[in-house]
Amino acid sequence: MNDMEEIFTIGFTAKRAEDFFKLLINKNVKTVLDVRLNNKSQLSGFAKKDDLRFFLREFGGIAYIEARDLAPEAEILKRYQRKEISWEEYADRYLNLISKRNVERLIEKNQVIGSCLLCSEHLPHHCHRRLAAEYLNTQWGTALKITHLVK
Repeated sequence: MNDMEEIFTIGFTAKRAEDFFKLLINKNVKTVLDVRLNNKSQLSGFAKKDDLRFFLREFGGIAYIEARDLAPEAEILKRYQRKEISWEEYADRYLNLISKRNVERLIEKNQVIGSCLLCSEHLPHHCHRRLAAEYLNTQWGTALKITHLVK
């Protein structure tokens, strides 16, 4: 399997900017697909949408795409964050949402291969970016390797 047959995921929290960008650059990520619902918040620090687009291009030659079709709906996310629904229920609702959106038809496979799905969660275990990568892989009937970039 070559590098172009891989999907990466990353969260920006609990990472210094230096570590974040080194992870992406060292894996030769070609594009970051921002799957966050809120990507303009001051809490995003170096990962605010416009700043991130600049840093990716200037420091890594990496393209930036806002992939809103892979973001969760605000109400589902809020209910999970408030612990009103379990991870399992959140995951089920999120997967139903992206299935209804037909994201596998809206997003080109070539755009995702060798790219990195970005969200805020440090680890992928309870993050929709992992669910999105697994969903796309299944829907496209591919065996792309999913690598979560953590440090």
